[in-house]
Parts: sequence; C-alpha cells; structure tokens
Amino acid sequence: MTELERLGEMARKAALSLEGCTCKEKALLAAADALEAHCAEILEENNRDVEAAKESGMSKSLLDRLRLTPERVSAMADGVRKVAALDDPVGEVKKMWKRPNGLMIGEKRVPIGVIAIIYEARPNVTADAAALCLKTSNSVILRGGKEAIHSNLAIMRVMQKAVYDAGVPEGSLNIVEDTSREVATALMRLNGYVDVLIPRGGKGLIKSVVENATVPVIETAAGNCHVYVEESADPDMAVNIVLNAKVSRPSVCNACETLLIDSGFAHKDMLIEALREKGVEIRACERTLKLFPGLKGACEEDWYTEYNDYIIAVKIVDGIDEAIVHINKYNTKHSEAIVTESYEKAQKFLNEVDAAAVYVNASTRFTDGFEFGFGAEIGISTQKIHARGPMGLEALTSVKYIVYGNGQIR
Repeated sequence: MTELERLGEMARKAALSLEGCTCKEKALLAAADALEAHCAEILEENNRDVEAAKESGMSKSLLDRLRLTPERVSAMADGVRKVAALDDPVGEVKKMWKRPNGLMIGEKRVPIGVIAIIYEARPNVTADAAALCLKTSNSVILRGGKEAIHSNLAIMRVMQKAVYDAGVPEGSLNIVEDTSREVATALMRLNGYVDVLIPRGGKGLIKSVVENATVPVIETAAGNCHVYVEESADPDMAVNIVLNAKVSRPSVCNACETLLIDSGFAHKDMLIEALREKGVEIRACERTLKLFPGLKGACEEDWYTEYNDYIIAVKIVDGIDEAIVHINKYNTKHSEAIVTESYEKAQKFLNEVDAAAVYVNASTRFTDGFEFGFGAEIGISTQKIHARGPMGLEALTSVKYIVYGNGQIR
C-alpha cells in the first residue's frame, strides 16, 4: 500500500463516522484558537517558503499570495470561526412530498465523503478547505504546491492536533507531503478512496487535472475577468472600480485582467492615467494606441491571458453588444463587471454574460466565499453542474432520498 493509499484509507474510514460527530463546531473553534496561538511557528515556516520563492525568481504578485503576516493568520482563524458559526446543511431535509400511493419522499443533504483538493501557492487554502470540509462532515486530502509546503504543513499540524484533541475522528484532515507531479497524478486517480477532486490554481493546473483525473472533478478555472465601462458610467466610480479590480491584489483569480472601454465614454484618459499612476502595464488595442501612442500594443493572446500581475489589456468597443461578445469569447466564466448608469444595459449585461458572477457597478474582487457570506470557500466553480461560483458549505454536500412507506409494494 502506498502512502497515498494509506491516507485515502484513513480518510474513507473517518468519513464514515464524521456525519454523526457532534463536536465539529467545538473542534473548529479550537482550531481557530490554535492557529493564532501558533502564529509565530506558522510564520517561521512560511518565511522558509518565501525565501525559497524569492531565490527561484517568483514574481512580486505571486509572492504576495504566498506570504503570511500576523494579520493574515488572524484572518484565517476568523474565517474558521465564521465557518463554525454557520448553519450546518448536513441532515437538512429540504423538501418532502407525498405520492399517490402514500409514499412520503424527502430530499436530505448528506456529505460527499472524501474530498481531495490540489492547489497552488496560497497557504490560506489549507485552513479554509479543512474548515469547510470538516463542517460538512467530509474528510479531506490536501495536496498543496511545493512553493508553500512548509506553510501548509505547519497549518495542518496545528489544525489536526486541535480538532483531534476535541474528539474529531483521526484521518478527517490529511495532507500529502510529497509535492511531486507523480504523486499529484496518483491523487487524481485515487478511485475507491476519493469521491471528488477540486483543483485550485492556474490554467496549467486545471488543464492537468481535467485531462488526467479518473475521479470526479469540480472544475475551478483561472480568472480572466473583465470590467466594461459603458458610455454612461460615472467617471469617478469607473476609476475606483477599475483600480480596485486590478491593483488591490492583482495575483488573485477575481482581479480584472481586461478593461473594455465604450467608445462613447468621454473620460478614457482618466482610466488610462489612473492605471499608469499605479504602475500598471497597459497592453492596448489599435484604437486605444491611437489615443495613447505610448502604450504597448496587445496581441491576440493578451485577450486570453490571466496575468496575475500589474498588467492589463485594454480594448475600446462600440457598445454593449460588442463588449458582451468579447467577454463571452475570451473569459474563463469567472467574474465580469459593467459600470453604467443605464438600468436597461445593466440588465442586458446580467442576462447575456456567461459567468459564475456578474456585477453591476461593483468590483470583481467580491467573488469570494467570505464576501458572499459563506465564511470561506473551497474554490470558485466555473462549471454549471452541481456547483457554480464561490463554493461554500452546501456545495460540499450531496443529497439522498429518504422514503417512508407503510407496506407499499410495486
């Protein structure tokens, strides 16, 4: 038996008893307290990862995703507490109906079982995923990237001890220490142990999982997100939203990567200058270059690119129809926004843009389980089956049908 199969067996065994576990909320609160109590230890291990990443030439924006601070550790702990305080969907009978033959049929929320998650250099995912899975009575197998291995192991050690001391079955929280590609591929094919696999990361990771996995996958895609500034948009609002969506944290999946400016919007210079002042490299379409000759020209690949950096593609479009066509062609179905004073065009954008989250007069940066009131998220699903958008507690459950009879036969 391989080490991965051993973890799978432990996780499967724990999952069978987790649904009846009555100490989950107490355990999560203990885990949150432990994260804060062991903050110095976690930061020390995180510093090892950050220093190694610097030596390997990791970009500034990706280093920001990797780096933990006391405030970020406290935020992780607060996220765990918020998950603990949420209503548990497991066991809920959402509806019940009576058939003509007298059978009473109900739809009940149940755990999925064993959830595996493969993710890249964001240590907070370790705490979020562990908390959400435990709250929904799922056991979890986490496999983070090599860039954050010391951080992830430290966070998991702290959480495991806290929840197991509180009475949660051992084997509920698991982490794969081997970060090799071979082990990642083996996890993708751990049939018989893993009920669903959720990848979180860039386009390359998602593509690898979709192509190689033999276990069921919930696809969370990269975020090639757009902001469309329609001609009636309030200029100050447009600048604020575009800057927040691009530069507040450019390395995350809900950051804006392409700005579409309506040809009728009279304040194009405000948008361009605001981005320039923030140090954003602009890759512009031909029409934009004619207005602002000093910019770098965009190529076809730029419209598809998730930069995760201080870079943005800019295109001038003739009206909302062209904007929607562009977005639906190049986006990853993550998050899209329009800035407009037109109710009619806002509704058209909401109805016709194909994405998990569509915004009117707000930044794409709100596509986040915490901001949506889910406490945390396991990922942002961009597919349309089972779960879509930020995946909170209910997305980590399935259903079973419970049927009451009084002797009916067919």
